[in-house]
Order: sequence, then structure tokens, then C-alpha cells
Amino acid sequence: MALKATILKAMLNIADMDRHHYADHHLTIAQHPSETDLRVMIRLLAFALNASDTLEFTKGLSTDDEPELWQKTLTGEIELWIELGLPEEDRLRKACNRASQVLLYTYGGRAVDLWREKHRASLARFDNLTIVDLPEAGTKALADLAARNMSFQVTIQEGDVTFSNENALITLRPTQPD
Repeated sequence: MALKATILKAMLNIADMDRHHYADHHLTIAQHPSETDLRVMIRLLAFALNASDTLEFTKGLSTDDEPELWQKTLTGEIELWIELGLPEEDRLRKACNRASQVLLYTYGGRAVDLWREKHRASLARFDNLTIVDLPEAGTKALADLAARNMSFQVTIQEGDVTFSNENALITLRPTQPD
């Protein structure tokens, strides 16, 4: 018998002063049985960084031809494709061919540097790809806050992202590599 996804509920009160987006987002997240708390929280972080009324989670790990999150136009065209981790170049090529903009959030410490070195030349040709590195310490601290029901105040200002609840305050700074 196959294991079923765990359903998580998250309420994000987002104050993104960099993009002037201020809203409450009530989210339902399906955590795949093989998905770690770290990956779930990075999906939540990616949502917060790109929050809009049309951004939505996809089937994620269980579907090869969908990203972690996407934003589509009313006609079904993909405006924004969001990937996480260290995907293969062919997956990013397909994403860049299907979407107007592709965002890749990398995480994992030293492995990110090795992945970037391996794929630097091939990824440089994609004009609509933006790579953002997430700091290892901040993402690990965020993973410790994973729960079935979560509520966070998320503040984004001058590149810093702060997640806070009644028990914790975590600030991290995503960066774009050279």
C-alpha cells in the first residue's frame, strides 16, 4: 500500500516591502512521503518571496512535467516557473522553453557550489532563468518550524526575509550568485 501525502496548513501574513505586496495567504500544502521538512519549508519560503493571488503549488515531486510552484495567465500560459534544489540541465531547459520566467532556488550548502560549477556554461544561455541561493543555516532553522498547522508573519525588506511566529524569529538573505 502506497503512503499518502501529509496535508499541512500554513497561514502567511506577508509584508513584502520590496515588491509592495501585503496580504494574508491561507495555504494547503501536500507533503509527499519522501519530502523532508526542509524542502516543504523552502517551498513555503519560495511562495513568500513570489507571493501573488495567482501563484500556486503544483503536484511537485509526484509530477515530472510541473514545477514546485507556478503562476499562469488567464489563458493558461506559464508566466513563472519555480524550481527548487539542484535539478538537471535538461529539466531547466524544458522549463525555460515553457515559461516566460524561471526561478531556481538552490539550497544544500557545498553541493550548490559543485552543482553550479558543473552546469555554469550550459545554464548561461537561458535568458529567462534566475538562480537564487538560499543560506544553509537559515533554511535549516526554518525547517525546524515545520508543523501540520503553521502561522507566520513574513517580512521582506531590502533583500532580507524574516519568518516569525510566537516561538521563533528567523532572518535569512537569499542571494544571486555571480
